[in-house]
Amino acid sequence: MIRVLLVDDQPLLRSGFRALLDLEDDIEVVAEAADGKEGVALAKEHLPDVALIDISMPVIDGIEATRLIAADPALAQVHVVILTNYGLDEYVFNALRAGAAGFLVKDIVPEDFLHAVRVAARGDALLAPSITRKLINRYVTQPLHTGAETGLKELTTREREAVALVAQGLSNDQIAARMVISPLTAKTHINRAMAKLYARDRAQLVVLAYESGLVTPRNR
Repeated sequence: MIRVLLVDDQPLLRSGFRALLDLEDDIEVVAEAADGKEGVALAKEHLPDVALIDISMPVIDGIEATRLIAADPALAQVHVVILTNYGLDEYVFNALRAGAAGFLVKDIVPEDFLHAVRVAARGDALLAPSITRKLINRYVTQPLHTGAETGLKELTTREREAVALVAQGLSNDQIAARMVISPLTAKTHINRAMAKLYARDRAQLVVLAYESGLVTPRNR
């Protein structure tokens, strides 16, 4: 059962998302919050698998709520997905930098929304290749994160190759095919790289790959 926390200051939207999620046998909405502060508190109380958090809210906004959740070791299992009305913008990138696993535009079709929740629960990044390209081209044009650059020195050649492919939006199966290895071995390379770079999930791994200079927009 996938446990979901809904955090949005608009009751009607929360009700709509909840009604959609409650129809699924493998998904359970464990709590709802109307602002970021309450959302963080409920995340600590319920330990959901996925926290769907609006980016713009009173008291504490979605970016700060994401940062607080990502910084708490007790909430390592919580995958934050940012909800936005505006699509790709600087706030979305800041949320990814803060530790979000990905983001969804609120006018997403129901089938894609449910698929996204399941993807996030597995720990995969909600960053399609097209979105990754837009994200990187707009916001990551030069190395910014020296800590990540230092961490890259600890990666093996194969781990660096796997991280670069993750940054291109490839799945484990696609990475395995490209590297001519098994999907399990590809997953192992990625997990080890995440541990060495202190990345919570694949989305953060993508950000670190570009910020460190391992992958640049012109490589695409």
